[in-house]
Amino acid sequence: MKKLVYGKAGFDEAVRSLYDRPAFPPEAEASARDIIAGIRKRGDEAVAEFAEKFDRVKLLPSEFQLPLDEAKKIASKLSSADKLAIRRALKQIRQFAKLTRPRNWMKGVRSGVKVGEKFTPMERVGVYIPGGTAPLVSTVLHTAGIAAAAGVKEIVAITPPGNTHPAVMYAMLQAGVTEIWRLGGVYGVAALAVGTGTIRKVEKICGPGNAYVTAAKKLLYGEVGIDLVAGPSEILIIADKSANPEFIAADLLSQAEHGSGLEQAVLVSTDHALIGKVEKAVMRQRDSLKRQETIDRVLANGVFLIEVPDEETAAEVASGYAPEHLEIQTVNPERVARLVTAAGAIFLGEWTPESCGDFCAGPSHVLPTAGSAKKFNGLETASFYRRTSLVSYSQAALKRDAEIIARFGAMEQLDAHGRAGTIRVEK
Repeated sequence: MKKLVYGKAGFDEAVRSLYDRPAFPPEAEASARDIIAGIRKRGDEAVAEFAEKFDRVKLLPSEFQLPLDEAKKIASKLSSADKLAIRRALKQIRQFAKLTRPRNWMKGVRSGVKVGEKFTPMERVGVYIPGGTAPLVSTVLHTAGIAAAAGVKEIVAITPPGNTHPAVMYAMLQAGVTEIWRLGGVYGVAALAVGTGTIRKVEKICGPGNAYVTAAKKLLYGEVGIDLVAGPSEILIIADKSANPEFIAADLLSQAEHGSGLEQAVLVSTDHALIGKVEKAVMRQRDSLKRQETIDRVLANGVFLIEVPDEETAAEVASGYAPEHLEIQTVNPERVARLVTAAGAIFLGEWTPESCGDFCAGPSHVLPTAGSAKKFNGLETASFYRRTSLVSYSQAALKRDAEIIARFGAMEQLDAHGRAGTIRVEK
């Protein structure tokens, strides 16, 4: 764990270096580029080759897809208690999704002029469900569940071969997944984006992944829609002397256990004594956790304990860092939240751990990381819609604006544009 104190030598430089953290290393992009090129050129043949190379599974193109009936058999092995937890979480996620669905509207803004917006659900989207060291059941709900609530008809899930945990399968079926493909990593994302003889391409790909998956999504952006460019998970906690150090320690460790070892966990506190208490609590709680090897890598390189003089400075540091998850454990968390200008999601008060957001609160846990909250929003219901603007003019309204149209056509040397307006109102 690294300690930084406001006003001491090196503080500004150290904090600024935290702001500039890449979502993925350059070598990830180079590797992803080669795999994508292989999928473009050789389609299913390359998919099978990469499945064997990266996931050590030999698959024929006819075996890429996991039949839903098979998924149902696997899901039937899940306990009743786990099924109930998934259904409850999904209900709350869908509730939020429905509250945030964009609405069509049309409004008269000037005499004879109406403008508005029309929102149409996408027809076919892909959701990436990582495999790795943990069955990420919640990611299914926070991607496919929201897409279904938006009205997407075809929801295509891709997940590495072997990621057939009963909870993952049950969540897919409950969330509305219509196809399941046993394809992982960059080659799976590329197959969905460009299409192959067996796999029909999608309109958008959503969901978190490792550095290589993130690099692939960036490279494929434009050919397919993506949700965002996100790196390793991270949390920043703003706390004052009223905060409970045991709660803070637990929340810092919740990010450190994710798996890559590149995660970050940051405490920004106005209380010197609290920082010492949190440091001790982290080490004590660490001893009771299972993923100690991963946690230790993050403790060595990715945990920062920052002391600042006031809440305004804390909010300034948080805004510059633009964390994926921001917890505010202060006497008046709402006040501090108003001062923060960039964060993927904000969790207010000591009774709102970030894990509420990960699993069951409602908003999607697919959030911008690596400072990209300054540029991207997290996944939301609107992410699965096409937005179309609507414009309607009456003849009289066009007469009023014809001169503007003509002037702009002349200024931009686009006389046909101007003529398209004036021809309608000439006597």
